[in-house]
Amino acid sequence: MSSIVLGSKASRSWRVPASTTPVTMESWGVIVLGRGPAALRAAISAADAGASPLIIDGGSIASGSGAAPLSGIAASLNETTPSLHIEDTISAGGDTTDKASAARICDKAVRTLAELERWGLVLRRDDSELPHLSHVDGHTVARLAGCGDSTMRNITRVLEEQAIKRGITRRSDMLPISLVMDNGQARGVVALDIESGEVIGLQSKAVILATDGYQGLWSNSANGPGTGVAISAGSGISLSGMGHVPMHALTVSGTDLSIPMEVLGSGGRIRKETGEDVDTETALSGEKCILDLRTMESESSEWFTQTSHRVRDRTGLDISSQVLPLSPSISATIGGVPVDENGRAVFDGGKMWHTGLYAAGRSCHTGMHGANPLPGNILLEDLVTGESAGAHAAAWAASASYGGQDSVSSAKEDAIGKVDSMFGSDGSPVGQVSRALSSVMSNVDGSGEESSLAMAMAGINEIRNSGIRVTDPSRSMNTELVTALHLDGLLTIAKTIADS
Repeated sequence: MSSIVLGSKASRSWRVPASTTPVTMESWGVIVLGRGPAALRAAISAADAGASPLIIDGGSIASGSGAAPLSGIAASLNETTPSLHIEDTISAGGDTTDKASAARICDKAVRTLAELERWGLVLRRDDSELPHLSHVDGHTVARLAGCGDSTMRNITRVLEEQAIKRGITRRSDMLPISLVMDNGQARGVVALDIESGEVIGLQSKAVILATDGYQGLWSNSANGPGTGVAISAGSGISLSGMGHVPMHALTVSGTDLSIPMEVLGSGGRIRKETGEDVDTETALSGEKCILDLRTMESESSEWFTQTSHRVRDRTGLDISSQVLPLSPSISATIGGVPVDENGRAVFDGGKMWHTGLYAAGRSCHTGMHGANPLPGNILLEDLVTGESAGAHAAAWAASASYGGQDSVSSAKEDAIGKVDSMFGSDGSPVGQVSRALSSVMSNVDGSGEESSLAMAMAGINEIRNSGIRVTDPSRSMNTELVTALHLDGLLTIAKTIADS
């Protein structure tokens, strides 16, 4: 990290009297936004390439491990080539799948999994002591590897350990508010220090967006505020893939509790109410279905104890003796900042890129998934794109110069104004906005029907015009303010989705 001394003009923009000592602006070569596998892998890759990255996120350290365990990692461990994995990926995604991206990312799956094992990931294994591979719908062969329902938690833990070993600086409880762009070049970010309530400007040579997805649009902002996508859209970055809204078949009715797909490769079954076995497509079609885990193999049960506890805590049901009613939900998103193979944010059909701006994981759109992701490919994409973005960002930062003091200072003033406005007397309470937004987005399900989109757009505009009001006057540790900022970002994303 280095410090840049601002002159009197920038000092005035920070509201410091001209007679005081000049203000220093905190500056980093690479700033990574996020907390999950994509962000951690990007920071590790940047550090290995010689950079000293800073990770910032609005959640606490290790909070990324609590994300919904949708599935493990798809990898062609028992196949001579990844060709079938690539074909299955393209088949699942349909005509909109970027075949080159699918091939590139699937080709790195085995190496990615091997690297995690080398770093200490303990995979579920079969009787021959090889990694256990689950066979689920969409895959022509068994291909899902992982640690049962602890896959996300364990991968996040392993990556956090690697980040600590490299001495990577990480700041939790710091919520990004805006991305600072200057003539097509990333100059830094502005963030809210949640603990103190202070708005802070951070200058950088490169910014890597690798935050959670925006699935919170359809439930609760805490389930995925899509911060990286939101601040990108707010800075004028064109997004891609926003019209595709994939559904997760194994969501327990009346909850946002998603069951990992691996249960279907361990004896679990989807059934109609009549008892007839069906596939995930039937569940996704809207027909009433249940998930029967009573048939799960006994040796597999120990790998899904968290699922058993979560279901019991949320519904009171015992998966060993009772079935689970299903209502498919949006548990992950695949739209975001369009990127090339190096993780650079691109535009003009990929011919040009925004200098110093990168995206990975749920903040990026590689096109790999097309309209529908193949189980196991989302976590794979998180890891592969994080590694690519981190390495390239570090190489760029090594030869780049700082130059965004004025832009960051100006963006900081704008962010302070936004936060101040939320403490005014105008606007709707946070809870009301959250309920209204979820209701509006229930009309946006990826079908693209004009009547539904028109209805959604009208509702989104009404909410945006009303504004958001924070009732807690405190600036320190104000979780209501955090939710308000999340909702403000989700409203930006919602408009982009409706427009697309």
